Amino acid sequence: MDPALGPPEAMAEKRDELTPMMAQYHDLCDRYDDALVLFQVGDFYETFCGAAERTARLLEVTLTSREDSTGEYPMTGIPIDNAESYIEELLEAGYRVAVADQVEEPGESSGVVDRAVTRVITPGTLTEDELLAGDDNNFVAAVACSGEEVALALLDVSTGDFLATSSTSSKAIADEVSRFDPAEAVVGPGAPTGVFPDDCMETPFDEAVFERERAVETVSAYFRNPDALLATDAEIRACGALLEYAEYARGSESEAELEADDESARLEYITHLTRYDPREYLLLDAVALRSLELFEPRAVHGRDEATLVGVLDETSSALGGRKLRDWIRRPLLEPARIEARLDAVEELQRSVRAREKLQDLLWDVYDLERLIGRISRERANARDLCSLRATLAVVPDVRAHLAGSECDRLQQLHADLDPLADIRELIEDSIVEDPPIEITEGGIVAEGYDENLDALRQTARDGKQWIDDLEERERERTGIDSLKVGYNSVHGYYIEVTNPNLDSVPDDYQRRQTLKNSERFATPALKEREDEIVGAEERADELEYELFREVRKTVANEVERVQALADALATVDALVSLATVAAQYDYCRPELLERGDDLEVEIEGGRHPVVERTQESFVPNDARFAGDRRLAVITGPNMSGKSTYMRQVAQIVLLAQVGSFVPARSARLTPVDRIFTRVGASDDIAGGRSTFMVEMDELATILREADDRSLVLLDEVGRGTSTADGLAIAQAMTEHLHDEVGATTLFATHHHPLTEVAEDLEDAFTLHFEVDQEDGEVVFHHEVAPGAATGSYGVEVATAAGVPEPVVARSRELVAETADERPDDSDSPAEATPKPTTSATADGGEQTAPRQSTSDAPGLSSDVAAELQALEVAHMTPVEALAELDRLKRLLEDRR
Repeated sequence: MDPALGPPEAMAEKRDELTPMMAQYHDLCDRYDDALVLFQVGDFYETFCGAAERTARLLEVTLTSREDSTGEYPMTGIPIDNAESYIEELLEAGYRVAVADQVEEPGESSGVVDRAVTRVITPGTLTEDELLAGDDNNFVAAVACSGEEVALALLDVSTGDFLATSSTSSKAIADEVSRFDPAEAVVGPGAPTGVFPDDCMETPFDEAVFERERAVETVSAYFRNPDALLATDAEIRACGALLEYAEYARGSESEAELEADDESARLEYITHLTRYDPREYLLLDAVALRSLELFEPRAVHGRDEATLVGVLDETSSALGGRKLRDWIRRPLLEPARIEARLDAVEELQRSVRAREKLQDLLWDVYDLERLIGRISRERANARDLCSLRATLAVVPDVRAHLAGSECDRLQQLHADLDPLADIRELIEDSIVEDPPIEITEGGIVAEGYDENLDALRQTARDGKQWIDDLEERERERTGIDSLKVGYNSVHGYYIEVTNPNLDSVPDDYQRRQTLKNSERFATPALKEREDEIVGAEERADELEYELFREVRKTVANEVERVQALADALATVDALVSLATVAAQYDYCRPELLERGDDLEVEIEGGRHPVVERTQESFVPNDARFAGDRRLAVITGPNMSGKSTYMRQVAQIVLLAQVGSFVPARSARLTPVDRIFTRVGASDDIAGGRSTFMVEMDELATILREADDRSLVLLDEVGRGTSTADGLAIAQAMTEHLHDEVGATTLFATHHHPLTEVAEDLEDAFTLHFEVDQEDGEVVFHHEVAPGAATGSYGVEVATAAGVPEPVVARSRELVAETADERPDDSDSPAEATPKPTTSATADGGEQTAPRQSTSDAPGLSSDVAAELQALEVAHMTPVEALAELDRLKRLLEDRR
């Protein structure tokens, strides 16, 4: 245990001297030694000792102290009513939080009130709506190894979504981690490092949970025959460990349950485990996810709507939002599956009235997945049941608007939308229309649902009516017109008489309370009625609670039916969203070609789905990759549209494989297996990697993993080093992609000699973005055209960016000087070669000073220089060139 999170060692040594409450706190800290224990004391969650000091400092709450036989120690507390916001701060600070609630009423216990940790809150096991993003999953992951296999299991504890996969490649598992972005990970022994990003909390957990025998037993408690369900031993280990961690986070309802170690820990709402092969979907690694801005804008302060999901999400419910994100996260490969989704989108796009009505209806759909999760975990209140009831009331109308659909997918959804009439009827009969939040204080169960409850309520009502009438009767009996009958929580019902009328008080009045201007009394009859009312109300509250729990349990038993309905509603919502975007923004249905054909991408009038939303006008462009057009070298000045064009092509391909219409006049394409990107400049200072090394790492991945079914985007490869080296790397990479890989490639570059390289390659071609100069200013047309650009217009772009005029003017001078000195192409490889210099001779003539050879360079050994000059850089892969450069550099350093 972290000493700062629990009682000090001195207190532990005096365990027998602790007060019962502090002994209880001490025991819970021991049991949950990796978490900060929030210990309920009345209306507050308290922490003590080192935990109190940390909590007070972090949450900026008051630090106090208390004293007992073990001495004085710090304490602090947070109000239970506002606990979620404080817990969120603790999670953000990297803590796990164990919430220890009072599980019995103070009056029910003869000793210390029983407390138990009812939930362990960690970044990956959140179930509280206030701490969760409604439209996205919150996964906790587990990684396990067995032999050469590495397995990944993912669980959303709030919804019950459970997935597993495995691979012999840890890089493939890391790519899946990037795809699902878990908030927390439990890592098994021997698991590879570097699988999880820095922002994913890696949680130490009992390694025994990863043992095969134990994992099989755990998984078998949820699913029959784990060996048939899962493909590898590693998957069983990962799934078993993850289920045990989720059970641990669930907590318990009492100490007895905690120690029973029985099936009470089982999470009943985890009913499905999906084993998937990543190769069944379009593969996207972390670099591609980031570059294509699927879920997060690349700009630090970018807007959420400046993402692909931001422009596609017209869903009405949290269910639909999560479904849409999953589709974008895992685009399909098989044309038949894509076409089935496109058929549904097309029918909804054409059926304007049905689509708009469905959208309105789906606004009233609550988050059934998380609702049934809370119901199954016995965390749901009566309002949750009412939310379920309200959702079920919508289902018949949703089905009605899908009735008569022509496409198979919508017909299947119509059949899958089970109205759950029995559950709806149960909730309508049992729960009042607008129940309170608290479930133990009555006012929840509807009149007429239970005869015994109705009788108790009638008894209480009759008693209160008798008391209501008592005031008039007593005024007549005593002649005291100012006499009042009242009630307070301390003294109960009373008769109040002002001081001037005390002489008229009858003998059967019993004094209860003396005030400044009056006295309060009771009578035996009043006391009898009070006991009758209070007893009836208390028994009614207890019975209501039991009846509510019975209803909740009945609903929980139908968890699979509710989950199936939730999935169907989510799918309808996501399809309606795609159809709405297609209709509003003039998207077209893509034509899908069979995967057996050569890879082909033909787009007419394509538009970038995100950029077109942020600009008043957008210039569409065509793209054609097929047959002998597989590799495009794209040139043009900065800001002309090269990067936007490349991302546009990739996003249109991805959208088509999602099953969405696409922003174009027409699109015809073969599904790709993977999209690779090498776009933009970034470094990894913490990891000790420069911008150039990050670029080379990304490039190495592409050259190693891409194939003829891949789509590759490359932007300015080689700019992080010298011009000559960068050009050499870029040319070698271009040739390798063309000759060996065969991937469909878009390569934007300022290395103009690469356009000549492209002319010599059979399946390569060149494109450029045209610009004009008007009155000294560069005008961007953002139109792609065949051939190479005539210049880079760098100085003009600098001017447009607001670079100070003296710098711009000097830049123009230098460009002019360079142009005068160099007759060849300004961007040819010769630009990196020093030009011979001249000097006056004694006879007045000129002599050419020989260019300093590398062997004459200070500190450069002749043999190293010879090796350097002998390198055929153009015929080396980028990785080989870097390795050779590193070897020569180390050789020189050793000789200094």
